[in-house]
Amino acid sequence: MFSLKTLSHRMPSVASLVLVSAVGIGLSACSEEKADVKEVIRPVKVVEIARAGDTRKLDYSGSVKARTEMNLGFRVAGKITERLVDIGDRVTPGDALARIDATDYQLAVKTAEANLAAAERGVETADLANKRAEQLFDKSVAPKSQLEQAALSHDQAISQRDAALSALDQAKNQVSYTDLKAGQSGIVTSINADIGQVVGSGTPVVTVAVDGEKEVQIAVPENDIAEFKPGKTVKASFWADDRLVLDGKVREVSGSADQQSRTFAVRVSLPNDPRVLLGMTATIEADISNGSSYVTIPLSALAEKDGKQMVWTVDRDTATVHGRDIKVADFTGDGVHVTEGLDTGDLVVAAGTQFMHENLKVKVPDQQSALAATDQTVR
Repeated sequence: MFSLKTLSHRMPSVASLVLVSAVGIGLSACSEEKADVKEVIRPVKVVEIARAGDTRKLDYSGSVKARTEMNLGFRVAGKITERLVDIGDRVTPGDALARIDATDYQLAVKTAEANLAAAERGVETADLANKRAEQLFDKSVAPKSQLEQAALSHDQAISQRDAALSALDQAKNQVSYTDLKAGQSGIVTSINADIGQVVGSGTPVVTVAVDGEKEVQIAVPENDIAEFKPGKTVKASFWADDRLVLDGKVREVSGSADQQSRTFAVRVSLPNDPRVLLGMTATIEADISNGSSYVTIPLSALAEKDGKQMVWTVDRDTATVHGRDIKVADFTGDGVHVTEGLDTGDLVVAAGTQFMHENLKVKVPDQQSALAATDQTVR
């Protein structure tokens, strides 16, 4: 058994332990409190929202074509025996482009010539009979009806001769049609039939781009076709030469959409410039009114919260971030088009949105040049 004296000697030790523990707990709590007070300031990259423009741009790619392209074909049917031009050849009016076998048509000419000779002999015979009838009628030997019949036979023979003459001319024309000739100066752009092929009347054989005005054909979707009216001024640039930019005008707008692409063909006339060659790739750029103004932000700035699209904006005064709901119009290669939720001068966090939370302290470097998010070209 312990004595009271022994117990009294042990009591100070226990009290000392309690006191030391209390002091330790107090110091720990102070340390944790100080740690909680320490605030993390995260540097961020931002973009500054600039004023949205009143206009936006539409641009579409197309190719340079001649205003007039002729698909030339034979006026008669037959088998092609010669092709006299290649793609890229220049032609002038009267140049022969191709020929078909003219044997049957030459035989038709000979037949028509023989028919004409027979018709002329018939006219001579009828003329003699008519004169003889007139003599007999004058001598009161033949009745008047016989004279009238002879006159009618003579007129009929003349008509048959005229018909034979027309048939001969037609047969000769058929022979001349076996040569396919150019009607205007231009460049051969395609060959659609070749030697040995049997073609019908009117079948395209050679395509010629007529010299003169050039234009660009583009395909415009139905949501933008209302912006293209004949006479509208546009800009034409060319991939082959960045320095070549011409003013063009919308000349023609298709009245119906293509069945497959559901786009409308628009042809833009270009001023005469020797640097513009057929087949060059061109970009047509048109300014249109910006009915619904929008700004463009980087895709990396877009965040989502509770199923809603949002961005984190930086308060310039407090250097803290705050979430803001936005309305997105569409996504393009330039970024995200935003129509509602952002005002001119807003600073939007452009990267690291997954680390943001409400009222987070951030640091925007003084030397950082904020990117201006403005309305971009619609492609």
